[in-house]
Amino acid sequence: MADVGTMTPKQIFEERIDTRLKGDPAKAKAVNAIYQFEITGDNGGTWTVDLTQPAVVNGSTGKAQCTITMNSKDFVDVISEKLNPQMAFLQGRLKVAGDMSLALKLGTVLKG
Repeated sequence: MADVGTMTPKQIFEERIDTRLKGDPAKAKAVNAIYQFEITGDNGGTWTVDLTQPAVVNGSTGKAQCTITMNSKDFVDVISEKLNPQMAFLQGRLKVAGDMSLALKLGTVLKG
């Protein structure tokens, strides 16, 4: 698998996160929520991470309980742990709509 720092958001969602969810469905079920990611800029797009299934879907399902918005470079930096998500939020580089408590649980699924 490619170094996450060189991957596009699409590769991260569809290869890395999807594979991780299917490899450890119990971790996803523990959070049991639906997230939508709005990634802006180069290689951006919309992805839904459904931890009730678990599955990653390209596009919006309209069922998200929490929506995360950020640009593609910052997203890749958060996933590769070059950027702290809390710091990105405080700096306005990561925006959360919906259930904020779900945003705090997301790190356990995306990392590790």
